[in-house]
Amino acid sequence: MASPPRCSRTAPDKNCKLPPPSAPTGGYCPGKLSWGTLVRALGRFKLSIPQTRRNVQLLATLDPLASREPPPLLPEKHEVPEKLIWGDQDPLSKIPFKILSGHEHAVSTCHFCVDDTKLLSGSYDCTVKLWDAVDGSVVRDFEPRPKAPVVECSVTADSSRVVAASYDKTVRAWDLETGKLLWKVRYDTFIVSCKFSPDGKYVVSGFDVDHGICIIDAENITTVSVVKDHHTRSITSCCFDPDSQRVASVSLDRCIKIWDVTSQATLLTITKAHSNAISNCCFTFSGHFLCTSSWDKNLKIWNVHTGEFRNRGACVTLMQGHEGSVSSCHFARDSSFLISGGFDRTVAIWDVAEGYRKLSLKGHNDWVTDVAVSNNKKWILSASKDRTMRLWNIEEVDHIPLVIKYKKAMGLKLKQCERCDRPFSIFESDTSSEIFTQCVFCRIDTRGLPVETSSLSSLERENSPLPRRSKDD
Repeated sequence: MASPPRCSRTAPDKNCKLPPPSAPTGGYCPGKLSWGTLVRALGRFKLSIPQTRRNVQLLATLDPLASREPPPLLPEKHEVPEKLIWGDQDPLSKIPFKILSGHEHAVSTCHFCVDDTKLLSGSYDCTVKLWDAVDGSVVRDFEPRPKAPVVECSVTADSSRVVAASYDKTVRAWDLETGKLLWKVRYDTFIVSCKFSPDGKYVVSGFDVDHGICIIDAENITTVSVVKDHHTRSITSCCFDPDSQRVASVSLDRCIKIWDVTSQATLLTITKAHSNAISNCCFTFSGHFLCTSSWDKNLKIWNVHTGEFRNRGACVTLMQGHEGSVSSCHFARDSSFLISGGFDRTVAIWDVAEGYRKLSLKGHNDWVTDVAVSNNKKWILSASKDRTMRLWNIEEVDHIPLVIKYKKAMGLKLKQCERCDRPFSIFESDTSSEIFTQCVFCRIDTRGLPVETSSLSSLERENSPLPRRSKDD
């Protein structure tokens, strides 16, 4: 049977011989078909034919309501290649970011290394990866891989060696440049944390079941000290101070402890430091202050210069930055700001001197597990359970409209610390009788001044026996 002739765009209507949607008895009569019936018929006809370009062109010639040019076909989703994305995560924030995809499971830990040109990550997919920070590509998978999820990794200050702890009860060390496995240490218990000392001489590991820490010599792989039951519950994080002489550890027991490597003794214990489990800790680069993050949604900055504070300690509390548990924290090199990540899928940037959240970076689709700051303070790296990392460019963070607007709303007034000359801000609307002339760090130190020169209340004086720190400290 011959097909009906194809109608051109300019052909008269009487030459269009389309079959009706349901052929009546006695044959088809074009003269008795209304325009409405024809349009409805064409609609059913179009739905029953696959959307190929040839068919779209054909239907365009037959549809009297169609435009003269056929509509473009949308590409299928699998035809769009996945690539690295730079974009604005908030219309007012204007913070550029790059998404790094390559892990097949939650990314548990992240670091900057090699003068901020490379990135290091560990994941629950049992891999430790080295990334190029410029193009976001994976440079190396460290082999042999652990046989269980990687919970934490660390890199030496000179970016020569990498160490990683895994749920297979091992700690492995590789050469960063060659990827060669240097050594592997197996324990009888689960390892939940591992860190290199800043001088690269030691590695500290935190235990889960034994509630203790182990310090080994990273050169000859010998045990320096093992402290079992250091806490009453599982340790969540541990780290060295900048001098590589003290180890801070935090735990589910809400306690902070400082262990001295040389004297093999506990220098400082702060019990009930938070109202819930403490998730992470980090020292400032001076070693004088320690920041802790907690499941109670807060962060605290502690004065740990001496061991005088045995039960309470002097601290500054950073609140209202996260809507859920805080999982990680990290100071900038000059301690000018602090970053944290949490269960609410955000990365918070804190102005330490002013004690408030400067900005919240949104974009991750799951829990932010770890954060890091580049040495030049221009970049933030965040790891998440959504299997990605994000590299945020914060170089212009103080000039974006959202931060400027927030500062104005808070009524902040810039002042200069009379003790260390660090610029800091105070609230113009502050009704307190105390006028601050020092930044937050110096105010913590001031709590140890003699009574006649201190502006603290009598209650604070009773709990602050710390002597004033000399300039030589």
